[in-house]
Amino acid sequence: MNPYNGKFMKIVDMRVHSIAIADPPLRSSYGLHAPYALRNVLELVSEDGIVGIAETYGGEQPAKALHDVRERVIGGDAYRLTGSLLDLVEGDGAGLERSHTMTTPGENPLDAGPRTYSAIETACLDMIGRAVGKPLCDLLGTRVRDEVPFSAYPFYKHAGGGGEGTDAREDKYGECLSPETIVEQVRSMKQEYGFTDIKFKGGVLDPEIEVETIRQLKQAFPDSPCRIDPNSAWTVETSIKVGEALKEELKDGGYLEDPAAGIDGMAAVRKGLLALGNDTPLASNVAVTAFAHMPESIKHDAVQVVLCDHHFWGGMRQVQHLGKLCQTFGISLSMHSNSHLGLSLMAMAHVAAATPNLTYACDTHYPWQSSDEIVAGGRVKIEDGRVRIPNKGGLGVDLDYDQLARLKERYEKTPYRNRDDQAEMRKHVDPTWERKLPRW
Repeated sequence: MNPYNGKFMKIVDMRVHSIAIADPPLRSSYGLHAPYALRNVLELVSEDGIVGIAETYGGEQPAKALHDVRERVIGGDAYRLTGSLLDLVEGDGAGLERSHTMTTPGENPLDAGPRTYSAIETACLDMIGRAVGKPLCDLLGTRVRDEVPFSAYPFYKHAGGGGEGTDAREDKYGECLSPETIVEQVRSMKQEYGFTDIKFKGGVLDPEIEVETIRQLKQAFPDSPCRIDPNSAWTVETSIKVGEALKEELKDGGYLEDPAAGIDGMAAVRKGLLALGNDTPLASNVAVTAFAHMPESIKHDAVQVVLCDHHFWGGMRQVQHLGKLCQTFGISLSMHSNSHLGLSLMAMAHVAAATPNLTYACDTHYPWQSSDEIVAGGRVKIEDGRVRIPNKGGLGVDLDYDQLARLKERYEKTPYRNRDDQAEMRKHVDPTWERKLPRW
């Protein structure tokens, strides 16, 4: 009999590690990625020495939010702690103002509660899974897949592989600011990781160039579903025009993600496309980022694919609730990504494995963070575009403490303490640049 079945698992320590990981100069409508992306790694330690781990958004404010709940965590029971912290998810900040339209994920202060809760929930479930010898997804129940599909995630980018100074990294893909270079970027990703689906980040160049980029991607990889996400950079009129231009390319597993700002803008795009006989699904991880957004979105048929993310939706169980809600209303489900390492990749895979109606391949930035890792044994494998759930307790991966220490030292040496894509654009591309919605 396992000694932890039904036993109190007292948490006696909580450790938060702020780290910096090399990030290439990727572009989006938010601006330009800095040479380093920031992450926080959480460790919860039981009185029996079992350590549960999680990865979440980086920088000072997410770390402070975790430290602020320390007194509520220490002494708690890993089996019950997340129940006592539900006010972080269901309290203030759950309303319509939690949109990511103007703030990048991880930088919206109204997300502090849900993202803090998510990290603690993940670490608790990892701890319990380790104790009872069960994969985390089996603790969640309803495991429906042993392998989770992910998409290639091409970006327009400037030259550079991330890092700076003596820490500058290899540039695997080179400058990619044309349709032809994006095609080659995807070709390399497919060869290395076996991806089938393609999720292209737009909102950077003139919409006509981005339309041509999708067309060339579809010509080069006709069997790959294609999607495009301009992060609200377009007017309703431009969004409808692009949707019509790419009607054929976005069929059969594709979608148009957050073309215009807000639920009202998305609803207007949907209405305009339907009037033209175009049923291309609209997806969102910007306009719809909380349960409070769902009633209005459903009422106006604004979003047909919700991109969940346990990091800011309030944890893995909340994603399962979201999945059931979407199923009830005939809405499809995929998964959003941000710059991350193997801990987040495994957490994403576990929640996806236990969410039955996740109907699209998930996003992942993991290929972009190929030069740093804190998972013991090296990078998590993506084979045939899929991540396999390990037959181990919890997340199924451990921390490499030498690498963790190296990335903590890197964080201390860098000036970056939050994500500011606009500042990077002004520093490296255009000193007067500002994010404007819509831009086209």
